[in-house]
Amino acid sequence: MKKKMMMALALAGSLWLGGTAMAMDVNVDSATKGMPGKVESTLLSVPVKTPLINQISDVVYEQVPMRGYPNVAMKMDILQPKSKEKLPAIVYVTGGGFINANKDNGIQLRMHLAEAGYVVASIQYRVAPTAKFPQPLEDVKSSIRYLKAHADQFNIDPDRVGIVGGSAGGYLTAMAGTTSGTTTFDKGDNLNVNSNVKAAVDLYGLSDLTRIGDDYSDAVKEAHKSAGATEALWVNGSPVFGGKDGGILANPDGASKANPITYISKTSAPMLLMHGTADTVVSPSQTDLLFQALQKNHIPSKRYLVEGAAHGGIYWNQEEVMDVITKFFDSYLK
Repeated sequence: MKKKMMMALALAGSLWLGGTAMAMDVNVDSATKGMPGKVESTLLSVPVKTPLINQISDVVYEQVPMRGYPNVAMKMDILQPKSKEKLPAIVYVTGGGFINANKDNGIQLRMHLAEAGYVVASIQYRVAPTAKFPQPLEDVKSSIRYLKAHADQFNIDPDRVGIVGGSAGGYLTAMAGTTSGTTTFDKGDNLNVNSNVKAAVDLYGLSDLTRIGDDYSDAVKEAHKSAGATEALWVNGSPVFGGKDGGILANPDGASKANPITYISKTSAPMLLMHGTADTVVSPSQTDLLFQALQKNHIPSKRYLVEGAAHGGIYWNQEEVMDVITKFFDSYLK
């Protein structure tokens, strides 16, 4: 009996392993060929343009302290195109007004990039008021190092890594881009590899946190001076728990240290910046301030104004916008 079972398993295995070869000789619908009144099916020819993509969810890339907790897992979701060759990778940094970081966001852009042949990792990171700058940037840097340190596991080329984000994520993307080539904010695990990126895409992100409301009314500008404004919590922390009291203007040194323009150097990554002309949350001039500084320092960069686009929303998921982003990455990562 045992011998017969082993032979059956061996035969099943050979049929399975030979499935691809046998499929080439399929006599389609032979069992129904002579059926009276047979209705013919329509043949659909499908050109294969996009790869098979798998999702790997809740990968822990670091464990860090956060107020009230000594050890909190920071996670990423990875979209991994199937490929025999190692692929370039892109870190996606979600926005959230400095106070939340939902890695489920941005699925259309992430899928678009994955279909173009990129391993895409969407990350969560620490946020205000339980954390303050530079801890969230340290998280972003840690996620980049994690992917490089585990490049073989995720089929990544560690020398071809980019980063993209929107709003607060665009700001952190800009910070990662301008500080690329340095170790200023590298802290934690996998310090044997670097956190450099070859290209960065900043979507409607912030730069000078003291001027977020510059394109708006005086009332909005005043609101941004408040101690309750999230940029103040981001830089100053909560005064109740040892942070600095007052708005963002009460801490000019802290605001300067949290400004990506401060860190522009010859090692800064090439950057694409995009902003909507109907953005009523972050002044469009925020990305222009950074763009002008990059240009002045001869860092390869380009900025687009997306007509009618708000702060996030449907415009940013249109093919025209996502194609601009993908082509920019292609020019530096492929």
